[in-house]
Amino acid sequence: MPRRTDINKVLVIGSGPIVIGQAAEFDYAGTQACRSLKEEGVEVILLNSNPATIMTDKDIADKVYIEPLTVEVLKALIIEEKPDSILPTLGGQAGLNLAMELAESKFLQEQGVNLIGTTELTIKKAEDRETFKETMEKIGEPIAASKVVEDVDSGIEYAKKIGYPLVLRPAYTLGGSGGGIVNNEEELIETLQNGLRLSRVGQVLVERCISGWKEIEYEVMRDSVGNVITVCNMENLDPVGVHTGDSIVVAPSQTLSDKEYQMLRSSALNIISELEITGGCNVQYALNPDSFEYCVIEVNPRVSRSSALASKATGYPIAKVAAKIALGYTLDEIKNSVTGKTYSAFEPMLDYCVVKLPRLPFDKFISAKRVLGTQMKATGEVMSICTNFEGALMKAIRSLEQHVNSLASEDHAKLDDEELIKELYKVNDRRIWGIAEALRRGMSYELLFDITKIDIWFISKIDNIVKLEARLKEEKLNEELLREAKRMEFPDDFIASLTAKNKDEIKKLRHEWGIRAAYKMVDTCAAEFSAQTAYYYSCFDGYNEVETASDKKKILVLGSGPIRIGQGIEFDFCSVHCTWALKKEGFETIIVNNNPETVSTDFDIADRLYFEPLTDEDVESIVDLEKPYAAVVQFGGQTAIKLTKALIKMGVNILGTSANDVDAAEDRKRFDAILEDCRIPRPQGSTVYTAKEAKETAAKLGYPVLVRPSYVLGGQGMQIAISDKDIDEFMAVINKHTQESPILIDKYVVGKELEVDAVCDGEDILIPGIMEHIERAGVHSGDSISVYPAMSIDEEIKEKIVDYTEKLASALHVIGMINIQFIVSEREVYVIEVNPRSSRTVPYISKVTGIPIVELATKVICGKKLKDMGLTPGLQKEADYIAIKMPVFSFEKIRGADIMLGPEMKSTGECLGISKSFNEALYKAFEGAGVKLPKYKRMVITVKDEDKEEVIEIAKSFEELGYTIFSTRGTARSLQEAGIKALQINKIEQESPNLLDLILEHEIDLVIDTPPQGVERSRDGFIIRRNAIETGVSVLTSLDTARVLAESLKNRSEKLSLIDIAKIKGVSKYKAEHINKSLKRIKNRTVIDRE
Repeated sequence: MPRRTDINKVLVIGSGPIVIGQAAEFDYAGTQACRSLKEEGVEVILLNSNPATIMTDKDIADKVYIEPLTVEVLKALIIEEKPDSILPTLGGQAGLNLAMELAESKFLQEQGVNLIGTTELTIKKAEDRETFKETMEKIGEPIAASKVVEDVDSGIEYAKKIGYPLVLRPAYTLGGSGGGIVNNEEELIETLQNGLRLSRVGQVLVERCISGWKEIEYEVMRDSVGNVITVCNMENLDPVGVHTGDSIVVAPSQTLSDKEYQMLRSSALNIISELEITGGCNVQYALNPDSFEYCVIEVNPRVSRSSALASKATGYPIAKVAAKIALGYTLDEIKNSVTGKTYSAFEPMLDYCVVKLPRLPFDKFISAKRVLGTQMKATGEVMSICTNFEGALMKAIRSLEQHVNSLASEDHAKLDDEELIKELYKVNDRRIWGIAEALRRGMSYELLFDITKIDIWFISKIDNIVKLEARLKEEKLNEELLREAKRMEFPDDFIASLTAKNKDEIKKLRHEWGIRAAYKMVDTCAAEFSAQTAYYYSCFDGYNEVETASDKKKILVLGSGPIRIGQGIEFDFCSVHCTWALKKEGFETIIVNNNPETVSTDFDIADRLYFEPLTDEDVESIVDLEKPYAAVVQFGGQTAIKLTKALIKMGVNILGTSANDVDAAEDRKRFDAILEDCRIPRPQGSTVYTAKEAKETAAKLGYPVLVRPSYVLGGQGMQIAISDKDIDEFMAVINKHTQESPILIDKYVVGKELEVDAVCDGEDILIPGIMEHIERAGVHSGDSISVYPAMSIDEEIKEKIVDYTEKLASALHVIGMINIQFIVSEREVYVIEVNPRSSRTVPYISKVTGIPIVELATKVICGKKLKDMGLTPGLQKEADYIAIKMPVFSFEKIRGADIMLGPEMKSTGECLGISKSFNEALYKAFEGAGVKLPKYKRMVITVKDEDKEEVIEIAKSFEELGYTIFSTRGTARSLQEAGIKALQINKIEQESPNLLDLILEHEIDLVIDTPPQGVERSRDGFIIRRNAIETGVSVLTSLDTARVLAESLKNRSEKLSLIDIAKIKGVSKYKAEHINKSLKRIKNRTVIDRE
């Protein structure tokens, strides 16, 4: 069919901030789809609240609105822009839910706007639990015995009828939010109350639990005339009961018979046809391992997390094809972009094995429960490709960057047999290491299957790895044995540890025996047709398919690996922009990365893509083959920075700031000497290696002190210590993994935190703007609300910041990016951290100033000067807007994690509020982060003694807004003495009704709880915060955040303004100018004066 002529202006809905359950896969899919629509001459309007993504770049859509994803905003945008169509299938659950609300209210019909890529009925059939059940029954597709309930009593009644265990699945939620497996009535009531609250329509499916069955997924495509294909089928190594986002996933499926494969394939095509989906669809199945019985678990009528994995696993651009289908094209008309010869109706074929491992956040949340269930916990994932399952698994393990490169585990080795078996019954992220240890002890496949329900085929493959470990320990290393170890992707350092040799000896032997990595192409068609795109994976049992001859100089761009707390999608944004800029400069670009969710691993971003682990050895194999002119490390976060020394050893030139100067910024003694030379103050401190040294240093400095490892990102391991006991605990956590670099102990300075990102060419420096954090120092910058332009500092402070930035960039010989964080305390400006690389604020500051920082930095590292590009150095003129970056957290998903904010980062994503008014920008930012107040106008305030005076003004503001305030005795007395009607409530260890009862009644909007610092934190406070989060209550642990929330609620405007960031003008002719004097001042270091 020809392209539809009635589609000319499409509104694409993005997925919003990155949270657990909805991560970068939607940025990748949305970016690909927007580019696909623009190729067809369609005007693209984008709505997304996430400033960190490529998708919200002004080059991706014609108009870009970084606004809250709410019905109110979407309606206003439709009225203003008048699109003829909306494409909601690329924004995850957020996009679908918004589209459904507008369709059901008949607003789209009134405005003459069509849904494309899906229909209201299709969404309802797949997402509404009752309609989905009826649809499956109509076409004879089996589903587990289930009932949709809308209240707790109906759930209890149905549970009595079919018995426990049960699975609860709320309607219209993502990542299993609010759901889970329940084993008794008490668990049922707790989970059901939460699920009903989170469901958009107040529905939860109560379903027979079939945990232990195999979980299989099919990614299928359909066009408007009914052509259907299977793009990829995937198998979860973990059985049903573990959310697919937290499971190890293998593609194609490895344990299905042909009969099972064809049975489920036919079912998936039957379902997509009945639902009349146009585009991509993901179908999840449970398959009984003992028979051909199966049931449909779930259907996602949109691009999903699995779509990104299927796309990268096969090379088939699902989102791009889905966008073309939405415009009316059919699968047999859309060219396959990878081969350039076949059409999209051609089903991909795989002649390799793909393994996906989840990246879980338990290294950040040490107190969290590691148990995996139907509610997702992973923040990201890695993917690896090899010619065999064992090799793909080993590559994936080292791609996780969690100090593990094999299936050897000291923790499991310490357990006796009884303890090990007990451990294997726990469904957690360490289970495959437990299985490996059990196999070392000779436990049978059958026993391990009975305990874990993991298929015997997978257990046998893990045993192959274990047996090879034993051979390497026991036998003399010869060519055949080394070749087999490399075929299974054992890294050189692991082989060295098993054979009592060193890493260099293993490498030397490999090269002597000609054992080198070969690179094969991902081409969608198992080499049946030649491919145009250069997308490769390594193996040790094949021939090389890479054509490396080129007239151009090659640049290696190192990606940032899996998304995790502290190193998110911002660094992928930087890597992609760097790659595009290098292409413009005439270089041939090569990307190395292993994250299937990101834009950087799309098939057409770089000239060549290597889907590989980011380790010294894996990168060296690529360097040996490609012989790049240079590498870029300053855009790939700490992952890329850590590879610098190895790259230099390989003889690779590093573009930008030298490794020696990067080291000078991290090495305490060298950096202190630089600060002294520049006469720049910093908080006093020292470097230590042991707890004893740390306590001696803390005694000299005086508590509180900041404890942190060097060479980390996201404040990993960073804590504020107020006693020797804290030092002992924190040092034990930091030293769990061997520290090659010292640990830093600094005096903790209370003050206002400010931040700059700048570009330096070795002579001049360009500073797009100064950002100010709302929360005072002590809260990690990634978890702080950030305001641009800085509003509470005067000219003198600004001039000092610019001066210090210029001096440090010069002293560190920075070429490219630099990020500096400052504290202002009693009018003194201190430097607290300097990073000569890109930072997580780069996408945000680029978008709100219109200055393409990464592109400028890339040109600079290629040898260009700022002045030669027509730029005036210095602090740039401020934008006309106020932009507020708001952190977004996923605490609800991580059971047992303390949500108190501190110097170690905990947020998973961010959103933006932008406006000409500070209060509107702030209100938008809170809305975008999901803080929707007021609801019940009831709140809890309980603060530590030293905060009792400061909280009075905040409590007054909420009282003026009509809030009823509940407090425990000490806080209540303090508020009452100040004339605030605070109602006293019992502490949780006191008799009912107490604070916990109040929170569990589900009628509280907000909890303000400031816990004491240090290890000896109140257990009560932890229980209050956890229960509040798990019942959907907003919790604030910083008075600064509470203050600005009250301000935003008091001053919210009825009508929201919308700002197209594509219109924000960037670099033309610059001149450092004074700050707009009309901006309101802040009364003191954190209080914003809006009177």
